[in-house]
Amino acid sequence: MSHVKRFQRKVIPGFGLTMGFSVFYLSMVVLIPLAALLFNSTGLTWDKFWQVATDPRVLASYRISFTTAAVAALLDAILGLLLAWVLVRYRFPGKAVFDALIDLPFALPTAVAGVSLTALYSQNGWIGSYLEPLGLKVAFTPIGITLALMFIGIPFVVRTVQPVLEDMERDAEEAAATLGAGRLRTFCTVLLPHLLPPLLTGFALAFARGIGEYGSVVFISGNMPMRTEIAPLLIMSKLEQYDYAGATAVAILLLLISFFLLLMINTLQRWVRRTSR
Repeated sequence: MSHVKRFQRKVIPGFGLTMGFSVFYLSMVVLIPLAALLFNSTGLTWDKFWQVATDPRVLASYRISFTTAAVAALLDAILGLLLAWVLVRYRFPGKAVFDALIDLPFALPTAVAGVSLTALYSQNGWIGSYLEPLGLKVAFTPIGITLALMFIGIPFVVRTVQPVLEDMERDAEEAAATLGAGRLRTFCTVLLPHLLPPLLTGFALAFARGIGEYGSVVFISGNMPMRTEIAPLLIMSKLEQYDYAGATAVAILLLLISFFLLLMINTLQRWVRRTSR
């Protein structure tokens, strides 16, 4: 028995080496940049930090960033589930091409996406020219920002939900249908409990990406203070004005709010995964 335990402990060798490399990699990518951010705030007094944090322009940029990122992530969760369902459950011509297009936002430069969306939805664009007479303005509004964030966030949801759908057995669905359950009830009672954790994961990834997104939003937003100015753009503006203390204050506050929201989402995800077992 002791021989078996010794063998089990040696199944994955080099724990100390791999753990040390993991900590080193995490430090280089995450901890050291965050430490540098806090180090740059040494010249920032509490009065200056509070003055920047309560500035109406800063608060408006936070409201726009978090609201549009949350709405875009929520819509991505719904549409991403539908796309993953189609890719897994149906066969149709061009499926491989359609599946590859899901990853296009990963490969496409975000600035190119922003320019393309602006050209499509501006007042004289291919789509915007038809929406303008209806009183619908997309470009240079929060709607345009949400659309851009949906574009760059949809792959996170699809690629998170798709493997779970592929691994799910259809026996439970067939049993529910045999017992007389309708499609909606089968989905809500059989499928949704298994799909909710990956959906929350995809939502969190899309939301986190949307909060810090800059390239695809800077063109379609119009960058109007108090209306369509996002927090990352405000940080860049303060850096261009050599206001390093103000940029650091906005960045620290954005980091704290983002960390708190992601912590809440991860806690909710753990609770859903525990209750769905």
